Amino acid sequence: MYATLVSFVFLLLLPASLLGQRMGTLSVVEGDLRIIRNTAVLHGAQGARIDWGDILETGGKGLVQVECDTGAIVALGSSSQLFFFSHSGYSGATGGELVLLSGWLKAETTSKVGPFLYDTPLLGGKTKEGTLVVHAGAESSEMFVESGSAGVVELTAGGNAGEFRAAKAGQFFSRQRGKNVVVSPRPAAAFIDSMPIPFRDTLPSGLSRIKGKTPEPRREREVSYADLRPWLLMPARWRREFVTRFESRLDDPEFRRELEAHLRDHPDWEPVLHPDKDPSKKN
Repeated sequence: MYATLVSFVFLLLLPASLLGQRMGTLSVVEGDLRIIRNTAVLHGAQGARIDWGDILETGGKGLVQVECDTGAIVALGSSSQLFFFSHSGYSGATGGELVLLSGWLKAETTSKVGPFLYDTPLLGGKTKEGTLVVHAGAESSEMFVESGSAGVVELTAGGNAGEFRAAKAGQFFSRQRGKNVVVSPRPAAAFIDSMPIPFRDTLPSGLSRIKGKTPEPRREREVSYADLRPWLLMPARWRREFVTRFESRLDDPEFRRELEAHLRDHPDWEPVLHPDKDPSKKN
């Protein structure tokens, strides 16, 4: 009960990105789509809204497309994980910042409010008037500037960006873990061969097909430790609000047990799991 109360109080202090501020609409849902919103797992449906702070995870087959209220169109391929992280303007990305933890993403950005930033664990791409195709794996990240212009940057282990380098249409950026980015004048053949087939064409708007349909995603259950583990291990800057956001789940004995068992991987949870050991709370 105490953890739930504390979590609720902290939620009142969180940025709007985690308080359900709308960012767009699910205009295409083919196959399974899971949404983690606040502390719940939802089943995504075509026409439903997407909020800042939502986590989207696609199944082994299908395609998902989100049309942002600010003008960008973002598509996810199968077996992909995407976090609508922030619209705080980090690195000048006033349109918003999205984190692709794994899988495939295509973004067509024609935003009137400013650039969008598309992150992977190793590379970040920023564009206001351009199209990016992005792939993120466990040990590598790749970005193809299909059209327009963009900026691409190497990211640190903590998820921070240095100086963006200008990128133009046709250029391909790839980076292996522990190495610097490699720039090529055209995408690698393996990248093209693996790209989801719908990504080879311009993403058509699907909003006309869902006019008047605004279903709420169906709630399935509260999020488990297994659901969250990949996200609790991502670079620190992106998970900085997760302790506060998911602290109420410590009321679930299984969630707490799993977190305790893997505490070495999650040192940021130590103060809430063992507040008696927090030096800042000692007299």
